[in-house]
Amino acid sequence: MSVITTPYGFGVKVALPYDAAVQRTTELLKEEGFGILTRIDVQQTLKEKLGVDFRRYVILGACNPPLAHRAFQAELNIGLLLPCNVAVYEDEGGSVVTFMDPAAAMGFVGNDALTPIAGEARARLVRVQQKLAG
Repeated sequence: MSVITTPYGFGVKVALPYDAAVQRTTELLKEEGFGILTRIDVQQTLKEKLGVDFRRYVILGACNPPLAHRAFQAELNIGLLLPCNVAVYEDEGGSVVTFMDPAAAMGFVGNDALTPIAGEARARLVRVQQKLAG
């Protein structure tokens, strides 16, 4: 298990096979109040549109409705930054699960009312990351 950190997200490498990682991530997101609004199969899309082979990779558009509602009340155009993307992809010896950092994404908006909302979303996603890490 290794932790992944970028300026725009965080994640973890897990010893789970890809399908199990997608399923477990979806279950843990649900426990934290997130539903999956979108599911982008990157491998399939790249094959269909460009004819190229790519690893198994999915982008899940995760949304916590109460947090999203609060964000919309604070900043109507926040829909440009929603939902929270969660990427799961195949990697040697397991899978990687990465999360968009809501605090980073909403931080540049310049609306202080979003700070606690982004912080709560981030805390929920960090708990998912921690549970995946075991």
